[in-house]
Order: sequence, then C-alpha cells, then structure tokens
Amino acid sequence: MYEDLALLGGFVLLYSIVAGGIERSWISGPMVFTAFGVLIGPVGLDLLSLQTDRETLQMLAELTLALVLFTDAAGADPGALRKAARIPVRLLLIGLPLTIAFGYVVARALDLDLSPVELALLATMLAPTDAALGKAVVTNTVVPEDVREGLNVESGLNDGICVPILFVFLALARQEGAGEQAWSLALKLVAQEIGIGLAVGLVLTAIVVGLLKIASRHHWISTTWVQIPVVALALTCFASAQLLGGSGFIAAFTGGLLFGSLEQRHRKRLLLAAEGTGDTFALITWVIFGSAVIGKAIGHFSWPIVIYAVLSLTLIRMLPVYLALAGSGVDNAGKLFIGWFGPRGLASIVFAVIVVDANLPNSGAIAMVVVSAILLSILAHGLTANPLARAYGARARMRP
Repeated sequence: MYEDLALLGGFVLLYSIVAGGIERSWISGPMVFTAFGVLIGPVGLDLLSLQTDRETLQMLAELTLALVLFTDAAGADPGALRKAARIPVRLLLIGLPLTIAFGYVVARALDLDLSPVELALLATMLAPTDAALGKAVVTNTVVPEDVREGLNVESGLNDGICVPILFVFLALARQEGAGEQAWSLALKLVAQEIGIGLAVGLVLTAIVVGLLKIASRHHWISTTWVQIPVVALALTCFASAQLLGGSGFIAAFTGGLLFGSLEQRHRKRLLLAAEGTGDTFALITWVIFGSAVIGKAIGHFSWPIVIYAVLSLTLIRMLPVYLALAGSGVDNAGKLFIGWFGPRGLASIVFAVIVVDANLPNSGAIAMVVVSAILLSILAHGLTANPLARAYGARARMRP
C-alpha cells in the first residue's frame, strides 16, 4: 500500500510542478498519466500492487466525470453560451443521433461479429465526447469563443443524454422486453434519467447557492473551508440523482450551469479547488486505466477492432458533425475542427464497465473496441490539440 501511495503521490507532485509547461506543449496530461500507468503496470516495471476491479475503476471514473462536468459548466460564460447555443444544439439534436446511427452502420459493414443490439450499444458507448480530454481546446483562448463554448456544452451533455439510450439497448440485449414493452421501457427510462437528473441538479444547487449567500453575509465560511462546497455539491448532485434513478451526469452538468449563473461574485474562488480536485481524480483514473486496462488489453486487439476505432474518431464523428452544422454559419474549417475534437474518454470507460458487468455474450469484444478507441484518442487528440487550436485560431482571426 505504501509503495503504491509513494508512486502515485510522487507522480502527482512532479506533474503538478510542471503541468503548465506540459499543457502548452504537444503532450497532453492524459498521455502522460496513461503512459505512467503502463510503465508501472504489469506490462512495464510491475511496480503497482494496487488491485483494481471494475467497480473501483467505474466509481473513480464516474466521480471524476461528475466533478469535471460540474466545474466546466459552472465556469462557462453565460453570455458566450447564449451566443454559441446554435452549435451545441445542432451537435446534440442532430449530430449525436447521426453519430450513433452511422456508428451502427459502419460496425455492421465491418462485420464485428456482434448482434444488432450489441452493435447499437457499441455505437452509443463511443458517441459521447470527453470534457476532460478536450480541455486543451475548450480552454485555449486562441480558438473562437463560440466554438470553445459549443464543444464544452456538447461534451457536457452528450454523455448524460447517451445514458438512457445505453440502458434501453442493454435492456433489449438482455431480452427483457419486446415490441410495445420495449418502447414503453425506452420512454420510461428517457423520462426518468433526464427528468430526475435535471430536477436533482437544479434543486440541490439552488438550495446550496442560497445557503452560501447567507453564509457569506454572516462570514461563516472560513478560508480553509471555502475550498470544499463545490466539490461536495458536485458529488452530492451526482450521487443523489443516481440514487433516485436519474442521470448523475445530467445532474452534475445542469447543477454546474445553475451554480455559475447564480454565483457570479465568488464563482472563481469557489471553483478553484474543485477544478484542482477534478484534475487530480482524472490523473489517477488515467494512471489506473494505463496500468489495469491497457495492460490486460495488449495482445487482444485485432484489425477490425482497430479499424472501427479509427473510423469512430474520424469518419463516424466528423461526417455527422459536418452535416449537423450545415447552414449554421460555421465555415468548413470550423466544421472539420469541431468534428475532429470529439475525444473519447471517461464516459466511454464508464459505459464499458457497465456493459461488461451486464455479462452480455460479447461484452469483452465490445470493451476491447472501446479501449482501442480511447487509447487512440488519447494519442491523436493529445498530439493535435494545441497545434490545431493555434492554426484554427490564426485562420479565424484572418477571416473578414
């Protein structure tokens, strides 16, 4: 235990010292974290004795994703968000369904030896984008504000929207319903996941912001404890929604949006510690992913799996985005830029664990495709984030 703690603690310490320099380079944080996990894992030096099961990885990934969604939403500029609404609305209402449908069609064409429902599951698992992996782009001020805010909102909401869709396909895969029963189940799940998630996020956040304002007027919150409320609120929104049968991710994101809108005065100070906590959770998640998941996956990849993973990051994502943004006022370079920066990460990890736990006949093969796509995304999007952001930002500034 102490060896693991020394390894992880020392790595967090070293990375925190040089994080600013690394984030400005062509190397991304998740690339460093995952590589370190592989290095100290069973396929590397085998120094990590920490035993991680699917439950541990799922819990860590879910909590990390919830915290990142909350802080990203809370830190969004409401004015810029209103101006940029046309981009995420099109991406979510047109681009996301097209991505799932296109992913299904391509998977069938590649003959991945999965049932039709399992193909639909796979397409859904790889549809949501990762707010954390896309951070290098959405926080880079050289990228036009509407594009940054559009990508941020899309990545914040698409995983929550995909949750009920995933559960519908899981129910069908288990043959729990057929015909009218399947449609009834689908409608019930959609209403439950989205409705409860929205209600929990908005109600809890409104109450907490009210309490924070009262506490601020009476100077009840000390300098030490001011770092805690946002972290606790994000995790409470997530866990409460999950407990009540809703989507914790939707609760975390909508709670974050409301928090940022209501708490303008002290927003930056309250968010600072939460953002650092989220980054630390993400670091540990990617280290474990590199050590426990990639280590076990090496040797089990196949050409159809790799080809589908590559297409998932390119054609399957970029063509629906291009079509969704037709007539939006975004030029072709912008459409391609937005289409490319759809990294796969924490949400897909969580979905993969859920599907593996469901014990479907081909859950292992489905998980291998997801792991392959995430690994390729870490490398491809990490290497291209800053160079392409600078190039696109320069091109956008030159437009009349």
